[in-house]
Amino acid sequence: VQLQASGGGLVQPGGSLRLSCAASGIAFSIATMAWYRQAPGKQRDVVATIISSGITNYTDSVKGRFTISRDNSRRTVYLQMNSLKPEDTAVYYCHVSWKTRDFWGQGTQVTVSS
Repeated sequence: VQLQASGGGLVQPGGSLRLSCAASGIAFSIATMAWYRQAPGKQRDVVATIISSGITNYTDSVKGRFTISRDNSRRTVYLQMNSLKPEDTAVYYCHVSWKTRDFWGQGTQVTVSS
């Protein structure tokens, strides 16, 4: 299983970024995909999840600003992040739990700063 994340960067407060995560080695269309983030000195927390049917769930702090989506034909999950705030600064990881094991992408840095 491999998860290849991309799309991070430096953005000003109020700006937008889109993260992508391409998956291989799993039956992507039936997998629950998730994005997590980890800020310096803090634990890694879930940001958003999307199940096979497309139903999504978000942590309260990003509701209304972030959107998780998936393209099964591309085996890719996305995280559209709008109205970014400095407190969104973190390393973002895509995640899948597959056959009782957890798999993580390599992480992509998102920095929100003026």
